[in-house]
Amino acid sequence: MLATTVAEAGDRYGDRIAVRTSDGDELGYRDLDRASDEAAVGLAALGITRGSLVLLSLPSGLDYIVAYVAAAKLGAATGGINPRLSASERGDLASGAAPDLVLTAPGLTDGLPNHLHIETVDPDSGPPLAELRSSGEAPPTVALDPDEPVCLCFTSGSTGRPKAAWFGGRQLLAASDLDSGGAWGDGHLIAGTAMAHVGFMTKIPWQLAAGATIHVMDRWSAGEVLDLVDTHRMPAVNGVAAQIALMLRHPDFDDHDFSCVQAIVVGAGTSPPDLVREARQRFDAPYSNRYSSTESGGTGLATALDADDDEALHTVGRPRPGIAAEVRDPEGRALPVGDVGELWLHTPTAMSGYWRDPERTADALVDGWLRTGDLAHVDDRGCFRLTGRTGEMFIRGGYNVHPQEVEAALGTHPAVAQVAVVPRDDDVMGEVGVAVVVPTDPAEPPSLDDLRSHGAAHLASYKLPEALRIVPELPLNSGDKVDRRRLTADERGN
Repeated sequence: MLATTVAEAGDRYGDRIAVRTSDGDELGYRDLDRASDEAAVGLAALGITRGSLVLLSLPSGLDYIVAYVAAAKLGAATGGINPRLSASERGDLASGAAPDLVLTAPGLTDGLPNHLHIETVDPDSGPPLAELRSSGEAPPTVALDPDEPVCLCFTSGSTGRPKAAWFGGRQLLAASDLDSGGAWGDGHLIAGTAMAHVGFMTKIPWQLAAGATIHVMDRWSAGEVLDLVDTHRMPAVNGVAAQIALMLRHPDFDDHDFSCVQAIVVGAGTSPPDLVREARQRFDAPYSNRYSSTESGGTGLATALDADDDEALHTVGRPRPGIAAEVRDPEGRALPVGDVGELWLHTPTAMSGYWRDPERTADALVDGWLRTGDLAHVDDRGCFRLTGRTGEMFIRGGYNVHPQEVEAALGTHPAVAQVAVVPRDDDVMGEVGVAVVVPTDPAEPPSLDDLRSHGAAHLASYKLPEALRIVPELPLNSGDKVDRRRLTADERGN
């Protein structure tokens, strides 16, 4: 699907810019098709063929996208390693994936196992993948099977041993049907994540099919995003909750004209209620909170653009068209409205499985449904409300506490800009909750009593935090989500 999309887009859009980087490097549609053809010939000379796996340890940029398309033209799959990972994490992903070839760049080689076939390219050496390309040549046409692997997307590893979800052309086509058009238009788009992220790997085909100019940042910058939205009059602002918060707090925010913005689309999980409220007011646009995961292919639930305050501020909405969702008990039985259980999704974009891991695949995919590992309940209007991860729930004195439920309540306190609730070991209760808070005003942070009094109106007493830690910012993992594993380790002294 990716290979044919690029070939057709090259004919349709010609010299229109397909990809532009922060440094001003750019590649037109026709040139992307030609460069990926020439790179495919070079990859074939290195032994890459149908069914091979190419792993990219490259910065987000022109080399990455050319390599991804080139591999697809050969019928090979591509997996990307987020450049922000440590050397040991990079090594773990590469060892687990067992690729046929690793393409890497200077500075991103540490940790890669020596036994792998590794080729180093220099993104600063000239045209993308100049070292591999065979000028003027094109690979033979491969009859592609929509169920064969096209891309691998690694989970962030925040809940333990990392996994690689793999997707075929069938899922990429389904993502195109779900995401194309709407608020995005077909002008300029921003790749808000690293190219290795599912938000790029599974969505790039429809963006190229639409003839968009995709702006890529090797390292995400709030100031750069604000400038791009204003300069190119983009109709939608997209990102994860932490990125929206950074945009709103950027000192130059009010110097921009955002009258072009028709929607704020925020993926991955829940957004704090006060963040939604502030973003809607300052951008003067509706806010759609979209729940998804790596395994779901980046699609799932969404709050409506015309949602009322309760839906927009406190839920992740309803299943998007063509997607079904249920809350189920540990035996896989659907639960009634209001009961907390695991959220299951049925979506055409869901992964085909975990790469070379049939045991965990069988646990995650059951009769066409994806077990998300997220805990939720459905309200009486059919909106889904997340309460945490199955592995994040902790037990205080015999009672289950779901961190996201507590965060949703504490996050409405005016002195709280961001909050994460994590467990701490306790000799009496077993575990107690700790509120890790980024204050709205560092000079006047909330006290523990302030937070407990505020939360008492919405939560049972056993759910309220029993300790408070004030921090300047919450740590993020490579997927730009709050790094709960690190916060929990800090509290437990690990």
